[in-house]
Amino acid sequence: EVRERLFAVKPFAEGEAVLTELPVAACQLAWNRACKYAACDLCMRPLESAEANARRLAAKPQLRLPQPSCCTTRAQEHVSCPGCQAAYCSEACRSKAWQQYHQVLCAVSNEPSRPLHNLLEAWKTMHYPPETTTVELAVRIMAAFVQAEDKSKAVAELERFASGCIAEEEQCTILSRLLGDKWVERLRTLRDLTAAVFRLVARCGQVIGTSALSVWVKNCNDLELPDAERGSLDALIDQVYEDIEKESGAFLNNEGVGLFSLQNLCSHSCVPNAQSSFPHNNYILSLVALRDIQPGEEITVSYLDDCSLNRSRHSRTKLLRENYLLTCWCKRCQEEANQPDVTSD
Repeated sequence: EVRERLFAVKPFAEGEAVLTELPVAACQLAWNRACKYAACDLCMRPLESAEANARRLAAKPQLRLPQPSCCTTRAQEHVSCPGCQAAYCSEACRSKAWQQYHQVLCAVSNEPSRPLHNLLEAWKTMHYPPETTTVELAVRIMAAFVQAEDKSKAVAELERFASGCIAEEEQCTILSRLLGDKWVERLRTLRDLTAAVFRLVARCGQVIGTSALSVWVKNCNDLELPDAERGSLDALIDQVYEDIEKESGAFLNNEGVGLFSLQNLCSHSCVPNAQSSFPHNNYILSLVALRDIQPGEEITVSYLDDCSLNRSRHSRTKLLRENYLLTCWCKRCQEEANQPDVTSD
């Protein structure tokens, strides 16, 4: 497959942002929303306060968090769609969503047959947590296409994610993993655009994570406090996270998925030089250098999570082939080429 790649045109120091970008489309994951993780329907900014977030995750309704000024949630600015009650962190987000895609989805949501609700419920029966994408992202892309004044421009923007040619067999593999064989057969009766959108979502989605509690903790850590007060606050934070782990496990964040034009150009490496993050606690992506990067050097990220990245070459190769239809030939994989073909735990 031939595809565009991303290269540095200037030096970047470790920790420096290589790029920052908004998604072409984004939405919250289905089960994440169903489990009461409250996020802006457009930008994924948390709608819960840090205290409400901690209470829900720890199942401690009487929990009190000190330093309320460290919470950045602004409930007084929250608004909802008058037609379908979709929630937003601000009037600006509500207006932007309406202009981009929500006119179509709001109308569909209010149909008596509830097609969008039924689609999402069907999706949830096939995809249990941990989620990596959602059918709703494909729906939003198509809604945005319907609303777009310049259809050719909208198509061109999506085609940026489809660089390179994918064999028919590999297309079916991607769709089968995302939807199941039964749904693939049905998709063959639909327009090519629909199938292309599902492939795009399956291959190019970037998970987005936001959290009111984590921002509160970060802001608390930045406070200058007397030693005794600092010790008390740190102990409380440790206890909160311990309680959350017992009650909710690893599912701490509002989680969504988005399509990012530039970040999508980054190749995978098992020794990446950059990493995606969401420092503004919304859907704005920042690609941050993990080490110093020189001009002309390719910008790479890991498509695997930290746990998978620490596994054997054979295990990493298996995961990359199953989920991304690629074989990695990074420096690390070449150095480990003689390792036995045994899957690690």
